[in-house]
Amino acid sequence: MGANLSSSFADPNVCSLVGSLCLQPSPPPPRTKPGLGDLPESCVALVLECLNPSEICRLAKLNRAFRGASWADFVWESKLPVNYEDLIRRVFGDGLEDKLCKREVYTRLCRANTFDGGTKAWLDKRTGGICLCIASKGLAITGIDDRRYWNHIPTEESSFNSVAYLQQIWWFEVNGQFEFPFPSGTYSLFFRLQLGRATKRFGRRICNTEHVHGWDIKPVQFQLWTSDGQYASSQCFLDDPGKWNLCHAGDFVVDGTNSSTKLTFSMTQIDCTHTKGGLCLDSVLVYPIHVK
Repeated sequence: MGANLSSSFADPNVCSLVGSLCLQPSPPPPRTKPGLGDLPESCVALVLECLNPSEICRLAKLNRAFRGASWADFVWESKLPVNYEDLIRRVFGDGLEDKLCKREVYTRLCRANTFDGGTKAWLDKRTGGICLCIASKGLAITGIDDRRYWNHIPTEESSFNSVAYLQQIWWFEVNGQFEFPFPSGTYSLFFRLQLGRATKRFGRRICNTEHVHGWDIKPVQFQLWTSDGQYASSQCFLDDPGKWNLCHAGDFVVDGTNSSTKLTFSMTQIDCTHTKGGLCLDSVLVYPIHVK
């Protein structure tokens, strides 16, 4: 057998065949089709700029190119209000806008940021509109210091963990004033109210309505003024005990000509022919009109 093997290598025809096989180049690997990951980040960022924030965050999970493009400053600057630098200074103070990229600025503004001793401000994630919530402790309430009329009670049903509760009063009046650099747009102002006092017993929500009276005799009047001369008013009877309701005071328009807008608002029922009571006042809300 060894002789046969040595003789086969001695055959010149066999040697030439083996040599040609050894010298023949190996075939190139098959080409892979280009995918989304091969797109330049700059091109991907131009596409992301046209999407809303939730869509951008979902696409950022596709691959490295989309993830890198999702951090481009111009993508998120297009989602921020035009005066976002004024908003940052009002809510967080000076200097923060230079330390954060635009995506981080957007993320921080979308949180419920507390400032001015209890007021909260945030961006609506779907529309990018600015929203405000002013706690009852930030309002001027007639008789609030007299516990025969009003009390601040703790509750989990408020984002401020407490509400102002009215037991009984003749002259009902709540006033507020606030100045803020609202972006251009139309806004609505609401009072968040509830008739009755909600508690929990054995893990179940129960609303005590023993003090509720007087709200079906005369309507409550809501009024709104702005620093540029706008005025709106509305009135309604308070009903539906045990449920939180947003009572619409009015709308106002910000055209962007002023750096900030000063709001003055009130809620009154000052007919002293009867008392009224059993009302929880949580906060005053300001929303862009297109936010539902």
